[in-house]
Amino acid sequence: MNLAIRRYVITCLVLNCLAVSNLPTLRGQDVIDVSQVDIRSFGAVGDGRTDDTNAFRKAISSGRGGIRLGNGTFRITETVDIELDKVGFTSLLGDGTARVIMAGAGPAFRLIGTHGGTADPGTVQPSVWDRQRAPLIEGIEIVGAHKLACGIEARGTMQLIINRVVIRKVLHGIHLTKRNRNVIIAMCHIYENEGVGIYYDHVDLHQSNITNSHISYNRQGGIVLRGGNVRNVHIGVCDIEGNMSPKTEPTANILIDSTGGSLGEIAITGCTIQHDHRSPGSANIRINGKSLRRSHTNELRHGNITISANVLSDVRTNIEASNTRGLTIVGNTIWKGFDSNLVLDNCQSFVVLGNIFDRNPRYHYGDGADAKLGVVLRNCTDGNVTGNAIHGTGDIPAAIYLKNCKGINMTGNSVYQPRGAAFLLEGVRSSRVSGSLIRVTDARQVIVQRNSGPNQIANNLIDRESE
Repeated sequence: MNLAIRRYVITCLVLNCLAVSNLPTLRGQDVIDVSQVDIRSFGAVGDGRTDDTNAFRKAISSGRGGIRLGNGTFRITETVDIELDKVGFTSLLGDGTARVIMAGAGPAFRLIGTHGGTADPGTVQPSVWDRQRAPLIEGIEIVGAHKLACGIEARGTMQLIINRVVIRKVLHGIHLTKRNRNVIIAMCHIYENEGVGIYYDHVDLHQSNITNSHISYNRQGGIVLRGGNVRNVHIGVCDIEGNMSPKTEPTANILIDSTGGSLGEIAITGCTIQHDHRSPGSANIRINGKSLRRSHTNELRHGNITISANVLSDVRTNIEASNTRGLTIVGNTIWKGFDSNLVLDNCQSFVVLGNIFDRNPRYHYGDGADAKLGVVLRNCTDGNVTGNAIHGTGDIPAAIYLKNCKGINMTGNSVYQPRGAAFLLEGVRSSRVSGSLIRVTDARQVIVQRNSGPNQIANNLIDRESE
């Protein structure tokens, strides 16, 4: 090795030594062990028998943030609180192989934030962005082993995300309380629970999405909104079925009840919603828009609700709305309403457009042929019932029955083979039945008015064909 090369090698060795000597000394607590993000690193066993509650609490309080749950069954006996402002950003992450058994009363996991503002960025405190935003629970299963066990509860959160989670055999699946903002629930299975699947419990919550989920066989309702102050709810592309029981109070697959609060600005789109007509008072979608009186208005009805492109069947009443304003029911396929397909009571400013109400013979198995079907409007004002197709009804007075209504525009509907009249107007005024196609097989009166008028009945085509 010549002298120049030797000097170059010596210089590099000296520089490397100087660089190493300037590194900070790593004490034991400074050494980062990536495996510590796994729940087992905090003492969890995951054998389904050992109580892993303290291991979860240690993992959360460590402030490590992302806690990973691998394959195993983790039994807990008390609620694990995740106080976001104390522990910082937190997520519970699984790959679908982890099961959490909740063997105590209350939620398995309770997320607690301090957000008291709205969704407006100007109302969000720095601590929420710096320590709390977007808590995430993903890829795990929660199973109840106590009659008062629940799945997940959240309050005071900002941008909560619950994704790819299975919740079974608890009381309430996902329980939203007090105040939350910007919630996403996606690709979940909320299945076979004693209470409510997804419960907006007198919560102040704007901006929430429930998408691509199965919400089924929850005995006290699938998605339930009660009281509170709720806006901007999007329920889309879900399968929602059988969320009721003959042994519970009447409920619905989707229940929206403004009593004591104010609910509105809701879209229910692209869902399959069905079962179970054996449960008394069952409904696929039930809305009570009677809300708190506001200082600037005497209007008690709330709403601004859109129901579109859904498939609904096999309950006592498919859609039931009362005390609701600004209701749009468009492009749905609806059948097997054993009492009625659609009931509107004390509603104003609504549109029922382009829906199919079809008594399809292929669904007459069992007691399916006993479904009465029909559309009923009571005490309603200023609505449009347009371009709907009603094919067959059960033993009811009329396919479309209006009672004590005013300002209802019924145009371009098709009514085929009703057992009673096509239209029955009782105590109705300032309304219209026009441009409809009606086909019957006998000489009955197909448009009936009782104690009604003035109304316009015009340009309807009645086809009296033989059987």
